[in-house]
Amino acid sequence: MKHSAIPQRRHGRGPAHRIGRSLAFVLPVVLVLSGTLAVTRVDWSGDPSDSVLTASDASSSQTGATTAPRAAHEVLRDQLLTELQEKDPGIALTHLQQAVNDRPSLAGHCASIARALGRAAVKVYGPTRAQSFARPVCDTAFASGVLAAHG
Repeated sequence: MKHSAIPQRRHGRGPAHRIGRSLAFVLPVVLVLSGTLAVTRVDWSGDPSDSVLTASDASSSQTGATTAPRAAHEVLRDQLLTELQEKDPGIALTHLQQAVNDRPSLAGHCASIARALGRAAVKVYGPTRAQSFARPVCDTAFASGVLAAHG
């Protein structure tokens, strides 16, 4: 029996290669589909009345006469816009910061709320006076809202 010094090469690719290629294609598709179809939310407040509807609940509630409760950040935004008009933007920004500190789940909406307050402040106070109320709440979102409404 002769042994060659040159290693023999396989002509085809083995089953491990085929499995690897299949996983490389299928796994991302499965992850995207499962992430897209999963509609869940962690309730940080512990308040069951502050829940979010799943896709199946949303379709059934559209046919019914009841309406879904508004999201907490929408309620907060409307309260702060009212407060801005009745008092001043500084008080509204202080209350925004307190709300985010009390409920960290609102932090993701802080910048959009602060921008809305900035735009509303320009309508009520004008751009120069509105800018004087700027605070380091949600970085510079209030100031960018003032700029967007003025520019």
